[in-house]
Amino acid sequence: MLHLGRLCMVSAAMALAACTTGSLRSDAPPLSVSSTAADNPAAQLQWLDRVTWGANASSQAELSRTGLARWMGQQLKPQPQPLPPAAQAQIDAMTISRTPLDQLVIGLDAQRKAADALPDEEQKKAARQAYQQELTRLGREAQQRFVLRALYSPNQLQEQMTWFWMNHFNVNLRKDNIRALVGDYEENAIRPHALGKFRDLLGATLHHPAMLRYLDNAQNAANRINENYARELMELHTLGVGGGYSQADVQELARVLTGVGVSQQPIDAAPPNIRAAVRADYVRKGLFEFNPNRHDYGAKTLLGQPIQARGLAEADEALDRLARAPATARFISRKLAVYFVADEPLPALVDRMAAAFTRSDGDIAVTLRALFESPEFAASLGRKFRDPVHYVMAGVRLAYDDRVAPNVNPMLNWINRMGEPLYGHETPDGYPLNEAAWASAGQMNTRFEIARAIGANGAVLFRADDKAPLEKPAFPQLAESQAVRAMQVGLSADTREALAQAKTPQEWNTFLLASPELMRR
Repeated sequence: MLHLGRLCMVSAAMALAACTTGSLRSDAPPLSVSSTAADNPAAQLQWLDRVTWGANASSQAELSRTGLARWMGQQLKPQPQPLPPAAQAQIDAMTISRTPLDQLVIGLDAQRKAADALPDEEQKKAARQAYQQELTRLGREAQQRFVLRALYSPNQLQEQMTWFWMNHFNVNLRKDNIRALVGDYEENAIRPHALGKFRDLLGATLHHPAMLRYLDNAQNAANRINENYARELMELHTLGVGGGYSQADVQELARVLTGVGVSQQPIDAAPPNIRAAVRADYVRKGLFEFNPNRHDYGAKTLLGQPIQARGLAEADEALDRLARAPATARFISRKLAVYFVADEPLPALVDRMAAAFTRSDGDIAVTLRALFESPEFAASLGRKFRDPVHYVMAGVRLAYDDRVAPNVNPMLNWINRMGEPLYGHETPDGYPLNEAAWASAGQMNTRFEIARAIGANGAVLFRADDKAPLEKPAFPQLAESQAVRAMQVGLSADTREALAQAKTPQEWNTFLLASPELMRR
């Protein structure tokens, strides 16, 4: 890997040559942390950099007032907290916030059909383009809403875990009409369960049309089996590779999932014509539909045990079995440890987390508590490499603290440039969480350019559109941040030398944001 200190110095030479938080739950049990970490400002910043989307002066002040142990307990057991009004107003104005999903999707489907029915080819082309542009706009709203919450929500751990689970239960917005679905998928399938019970989260994803469309289960029917979702449900969502299942289990689970799909008929439409013997099994909730006519009612065996239920209840029985399997406890625990501790977490840590997962019946917060209270977590602080989303979020949070950006589109563009667009990973495995995936020389050069964009021209976030003039100065006052001052004691000699060479505040900002220390959390 390219040494980031050297990159910063080389890039410096090239450049020279050329939310207000509210009080959280008081009844949340405090985390057990060492007194050294609890009382050390530098250590507190490291905790913030790992648990939140990036340390800043306001989060440092909140943690200092609350105390690390109690603050962490509240992050693990959050209650709803308001965003800053300027951020919430942006979210409230979005179509995805104002229009129920079924109404939105059914309207879009009618728009698509009307476009296809136009006799004039030029009109048809224009109408189809308008349909695609509306889908893109809705997907962009979901991305913008995520960024606003990641930047300004007081419940930072919940926002971190929302992103983690969106990546774990990945869907790609370029497929089908998922651009219209992904915002609701995050809002109603993922976020409410991000720190809850894994089984509830698993069930919510199975019942959402975004997942059923993405992994083709909407086409899965008796005598026309589609195994895509069944395979990923075991390989990526629960048991993991080597988790003890066979190809026969994939086939049996696919049979369990026949008939689980999506309806785009109006909510008040009459149910489909279903044969009398199974008519009572029909289920319609929003866009989710279980159609008995498409379900395989034959006997099934999954993971060595027969499925006892009937109809849609077969899926619940299968999810119960998968969620409570020992292999799932280990697979989920290891993935959480990779995200929060190290690319290759110690087996002992994974064992303790898996035990907590099993003991608590898959309680995500309990499993994370075991992680955060571990010596392995404390020893890893400041060492975990930031993926592009974390890098951009952390830079903007540090640079502008809780000042609400009215235009987060430049941030989305920076994230896209580094190859990690939100909801953009095409395959079901989600983006990689390890350093090797994001630490190439090309990536580092792009990061320096983005550090310069934030550090010298960050005012692009605070103008209404691309043609509006930038405020003056057009750069953040990073050197004046209380968090940056506390951070400087831990900077390396290379970074301090680079900062000393800065000729302007903009260069100083750029060198800090491009430093090796800011690449890690």
